[in-house]
Amino acid sequence: MRYFKSVNDIGDLNAAVKEAFDVKSRRFYFKNLGENKTLLMIFFNSSLRTRLSTQKAAMNLGMNVIVLDVNQGAWKLETERGVVMDGDKPEHLLEAIPVMGCYCDVIGVRSFARFENKTDDYEEKILNQFIKYSGRPVFAMETATVHPLQSFADLITIEEYKTVQRPKVVLTWAPHPKALPQAVPNSFAEWSNAAGYDFVITHPHGYELDERFVGAARVEYDQNKALEGADFVYAKNWSAYVGDNYGKVLSTDRSWTITTEKMALTNNASFMHCLPVRRNMIVSDEVIESERSLVIPEAANREISAQVVLKRILESL
Repeated sequence: MRYFKSVNDIGDLNAAVKEAFDVKSRRFYFKNLGENKTLLMIFFNSSLRTRLSTQKAAMNLGMNVIVLDVNQGAWKLETERGVVMDGDKPEHLLEAIPVMGCYCDVIGVRSFARFENKTDDYEEKILNQFIKYSGRPVFAMETATVHPLQSFADLITIEEYKTVQRPKVVLTWAPHPKALPQAVPNSFAEWSNAAGYDFVITHPHGYELDERFVGAARVEYDQNKALEGADFVYAKNWSAYVGDNYGKVLSTDRSWTITTEKMALTNNASFMHCLPVRRNMIVSDEVIESERSLVIPEAANREISAQVVLKRILESL
C-alpha cells in the first residue's frame, strides 16, 4: 500500500480487521519493519488523538518520527498556483513538499476544509499535491473531506463490541456552535457501507452529505425513528454540504442532542463519537459517561488503525 485516504485503499476489509486484532495483541512484534525509517507528520491543523496515536503507532513499528506544525514554527506556505507571493507567505508548497520528502520515508498529512470553495476542498488539493510531488508514500491524517484513520478505528471498535453479525449502526447529526467539516461523517459512511452494516444516516433537512459517501445507506430525517433498534449510535456534527450553503451552520436544534431518552429508543446501543466532543450539545453527560459509551476504547483503537496502515506501507517499501 502506497497511499491511504479511502476504504478502497485498505483492500479486503475483513482481512484488515483481522490484521488489526493481530497487531493489537502484539504491538511490538513488527518493530523491525520501521528500523532506520522516518515518518514525517505534517499538521496544517490542530490535533490530539491523531498526533499521539499515529506517533505511538510509528514508534511501535520502530520508526523515527518528525512532527511539523506548519502554522507554528515553520514558514507560512502558499498553496495556490499563479499567486504573486507578495504577502505573508514566503514559501510555496510546491518547493516545500519535495524538500520534506528528502527527509523522510513516509508522510502523513492533516489539512482541514477551508470552506472557501467546495470544489477546492473536495478535490483535496493539498493532500494530492503531497501525493504528486513528495516522492513518498502518503496517508491522510484527516483532510478536507475524509478521515480514514478514524473510521478504520471506528470499524475495529464496532467489530470488537458487536453482539450480532450485522448490527444496526446509526450516524446521527447533532448540534454544534461552529461549522465543522464533513470529513468524519463522510468516511464513517464510506466504511460502514463497505462493512455491510444495517446503516442509517439521520440529520435535519439541509444537511445531506455527498452521495458518493452516502452510498447505500438509508437516510432518515426523523431522528427518533432512525434510532429505533440501533446497536450503535455514532453522533457527529457537520456543516451543510449542499449548494450555496456549503460550510454553513443551518441549525443548532438541541432536540438532536443524544440524551438518555434518545438512547432508550435503541437496542441498548453503544454510544460512539470521534472526540473532541462538546458535552450537552452533541451528547449529554449521562450518555457519554455511561457504561455503554465507547469513546475511550474508540480513541485507543486509533493507535491500532494507524499501525496497520503504517505497517502495510512499510511492507511495500
